Amino acid sequence: MLTTPDLAEMSRLSGSEARARIKAGLWMHPTAGVALGWAQANLVVVTAAYAAAFLEFCAQNQRACPVLEVTEPGSPEPRRVAPGADVRTDLPRYRVYREGAVVGEVDNILDLWQPDFRAFLLGCSFSFEAELARAGVPLRHIELRSNVAMYRTNRQCRVVGPFQGPLVVSMRPIPDSLVELAVRVSSRFPLAHGAPVQVGDPAGLGIADLARPDYGDALPVRPGETPVFWACGVTPQAAAEAARLPLMITHAPGHMFITDVRDKDLASGRPPLSRGC
Repeated sequence: MLTTPDLAEMSRLSGSEARARIKAGLWMHPTAGVALGWAQANLVVVTAAYAAAFLEFCAQNQRACPVLEVTEPGSPEPRRVAPGADVRTDLPRYRVYREGAVVGEVDNILDLWQPDFRAFLLGCSFSFEAELARAGVPLRHIELRSNVAMYRTNRQCRVVGPFQGPLVVSMRPIPDSLVELAVRVSSRFPLAHGAPVQVGDPAGLGIADLARPDYGDALPVRPGETPVFWACGVTPQAAAEAARLPLMITHAPGHMFITDVRDKDLASGRPPLSRGC
């Protein structure tokens, strides 16, 4: 029988083991620090009518939206990155958009699934966090067992069809002496957003107050630390507001899909992918 785990236990699980706990409703929290060593992914679900445009939006905005897999029409199974998994049940929390507005968050999307849905799994910066930790870079959101801080910026994505909007970034406070190391480590993971888009100077991204993130939890930046900003897979959620699709489903910010791909495989830039639409 599965028992309710703590983060320390969740961190030691494989991707499939972590998904089993999540599917059973035993982990409803953000997935930072979960299944360390296994790549995580953002989720976007759209109908087939919009899939080609969204795929092109990802291609035009690859730093924020690196595509790991696109499921077949109507199939909830990501056969390349997690065979046997189900994107309808295997995330801790989902966010539902109708006509560009958030209408709720749910713990599964079984009742919402449609035969013309296609699910996109996009690379996530949580995937390089184990490598940052191994390199000795502390991660404040894991230390505090909170969500990462995410912000809408003044940088605009390239527009494709109905999809447009600002780049969203995640922020991690990094000790000044380790900033260069954090940049070097993360740059090896282009399919997990790669190197930061900005080091320091939040105002340069149009962020007026670090204490008021648009998504996630505020993280204190202490003396001797620099706020470092990475492109974030919540960017499509900002685009969903502008696109105003009849129905679009995403992960709730910070609540990712955990794959069966090792995080080190993303460093090659060539994990098992399914890009076709």
